[in-house]
Amino acid sequence: MRPNFFLHLHPPTIPAKQSRWRYTLGAGGTAVFLVLVLIVTGTMEMFYYTPTPEKAALSIQMISYHVPLGGLVRNLHYWSAQLLMVVMVVHLIRVVFTGAYTPPRRFNYLLGLVLFVVVVMLNFTGYVLRWDQGIQWALVVGTNLIKTIPIIGEPVYQILTGGTQAGEATLTRFYAWHIFGLALPMVILIGWHIFRVRRDGGIAVAPPTLREDNERITRYELARREVLAMLLISSALIVLATFSPAPIAPPITELNTNTNDYGAPWFFLWVQQLLNFGDPFLWGVLIPLIILGVLALIPYIFPQPADSELGRWFPKSNRVARIVLTGISVLILLFSVLALVFQ
Repeated sequence: MRPNFFLHLHPPTIPAKQSRWRYTLGAGGTAVFLVLVLIVTGTMEMFYYTPTPEKAALSIQMISYHVPLGGLVRNLHYWSAQLLMVVMVVHLIRVVFTGAYTPPRRFNYLLGLVLFVVVVMLNFTGYVLRWDQGIQWALVVGTNLIKTIPIIGEPVYQILTGGTQAGEATLTRFYAWHIFGLALPMVILIGWHIFRVRRDGGIAVAPPTLREDNERITRYELARREVLAMLLISSALIVLATFSPAPIAPPITELNTNTNDYGAPWFFLWVQQLLNFGDPFLWGVLIPLIILGVLALIPYIFPQPADSELGRWFPKSNRVARIVLTGISVLILLFSVLALVFQ
């Protein structure tokens, strides 16, 4: 096979054991591919989407029902965004549960965490761009949480929403944030993240003298596996987009939260449930920030995996980090389920 740019994205050879799907779960490569799908489908939607309160929901309906293949493109965009969230969570779990965050990979771990936050915000702003009745509660309550932050809450809220309360200017602001304030930084962060993977030595693996298996595969074999994975993911996306359309609801006539029919998007359901406990700043802002802070400190405050245990699942030396991440994951899942039950 003749060398080309895509092949040179990878080193000439990589450890065979750590390149298997059961080790990586294919999460990193899948995330990159989903981002590419999002960029292509999002660009196509921009030709027909109108970011004004009067026409936003109607333009979504036009894309879904009147533009040739528009419904398929919108559904692909929606499902790629949802799967990207799931895949990034799986990637985070894989990194922690294999101890792949030790020096010199600590900085790249933080980059990945920042990238995850950006993707969450991209999902939220994209959710709001529907501007239909399904997003009202999430828009009003979600943005009002920013107001509860002492000192800086009010000015930050106005910068994000374009006024003293969510309204017509909010849609324009969220459209700008979605396209320029978040999507462009996401692309830059992904490029930086991939660059750091190469610079930090590629896949985390024990030093050669401590490895049980020194077998390696070439970049050509890795590229073949990646192409196969992309074909499988594309097939799954097309099936989802064909048989499970993206949500759509009547246009917003007046913003209000006096409805029990809708709530937060699924990735914020746990925050919605936490708000039932009382103070919105404590439960809706401070607790999520503390969780994010704990995740960011995993490579710095918890025992580091031993070199001899790198490149395999569940190293004994980082048991504390795994317990912490498992506890956080279980609590978030539990509160999300409770929100669905009592919504």
